[in-house]
Amino acid sequence: MQIILVSRTKKVPKTLDLASRRMRWRIGALAAIAVGTCMAMGAVTALVVASPRDQALAQVRKLQQTIDQQNQQLTEVKRDAQRNLDALAIKLGQLQAQSTRLNALGERLAQMGKLDNGEFDFDQAPPVGGVEDSSASSYTLPQSLESSIDQLSSQFDAQQAQLTALQSLLMDARIESNLKPTGMPVQGYISSYFGVRPDPFTGHAARHTGIDIAVPLGTPVHAVAEGMVTFAGIRTGYGKVIEIDHGNGYMTRYAHNSKLIAHPGQRVRVGDVISDAGSTGRSTGSHVHFEVWFKGRVVNPLAYVRSHR
Repeated sequence: MQIILVSRTKKVPKTLDLASRRMRWRIGALAAIAVGTCMAMGAVTALVVASPRDQALAQVRKLQQTIDQQNQQLTEVKRDAQRNLDALAIKLGQLQAQSTRLNALGERLAQMGKLDNGEFDFDQAPPVGGVEDSSASSYTLPQSLESSIDQLSSQFDAQQAQLTALQSLLMDARIESNLKPTGMPVQGYISSYFGVRPDPFTGHAARHTGIDIAVPLGTPVHAVAEGMVTFAGIRTGYGKVIEIDHGNGYMTRYAHNSKLIAHPGQRVRVGDVISDAGSTGRSTGSHVHFEVWFKGRVVNPLAYVRSHR
């Protein structure tokens, strides 16, 4: 098979012999080159058209991943901050509770020490002052707020331990004071003192083992110290008697009562009414015969009735 190519310019026509193997190879190569050129042009066109969009989409996806990571980190930071705030809030509550306990303990100590009202006002901050010194180094905050709170908590614990020990000492002193006979069992005048005196019935010298306090009939008689009633009844010469054991070797006796109010085994406190004054027993009139015993021996009660608690 032959193909004749005729030119308009009256040139000699060209004949292409397709039966020739060389010619077929030449035509196939030209066709392959043409197809490859078209494919390359298509690929270049596709890259020119599609590449910017794909790159933009890739950058957007990368930015989105970065934002997601930052959001996760921010969430973790918030959680850590909230945990720290919760821990600080708990410690602050503990410090407030310790401060409240210290204030209450301080008020009790002020009452036990009988300090004047307002001398220690635990509801107000303590007054401070001083001349400013500009040459001093600037104040710097502690490196760790948590360590500062822990240090303050330790100081509170130490102060509370010291105040508690002081309270125990004051309490022991107060208990000891309450157990020691102090003051008058009734408000009256002393009509007869401790020691040797003329007997009111015989006129002979006789030893008086207590003091007599003249009061009207029925006057309430008060315990001069805390203790346990060991006897409530009638004794020869004493009439109706109340006896109270105060511990530490002390015992008090209240005689010539018209009425007994306390009973054996009863625990009485300072100022409790134990009887009514009278003139029972060996008596010439309404009064209270008051005795103080220490370690089994009767002692002069005058020093006790004149002392103050």
